[in-house]
Amino acid sequence: MGKTVCISLIAVSLFLLWGITFAGGPNLKEGLWEITVKMDVSGMNMQMPPQKFTQCIRKDNMIPQQEPDEKCKIIKTDVKGDTVSWVIECKGPEGTTKGNGSVTYKGDTFEGFMKVKQADMEITQHMSGRLIGQCK
Repeated sequence: MGKTVCISLIAVSLFLLWGITFAGGPNLKEGLWEITVKMDVSGMNMQMPPQKFTQCIRKDNMIPQQEPDEKCKIIKTDVKGDTVSWVIECKGPEGTTKGNGSVTYKGDTFEGFMKVKQADMEITQHMSGRLIGQCK
């Protein structure tokens, strides 16, 4: 009897742990988001003004992108808790450039970054976002 109860408890615990681990991803409210991007460019003394754009963010599209480009592809995505990380690859006249980014969702806000290195220049985009409404 004790062995059966122990095995049952282990099975239930594993099932609950699996459910918690895979139950819907990060703490992200789906909808229309306003995203602010501040850029730092290595070797550039002048600060560029922040850029704002809107994007419909859903659990099947959690990576903020200002202008999706057919030259750039997300080649890897990883979700751990409330954080979504990715690797992007862009092909251009100068060759292939890779970058990586990460955002951490907090319900109706997020903070994150994306870094791209091209030749001897490194660009870091600091991103923040806030939910502003429903997608159209």
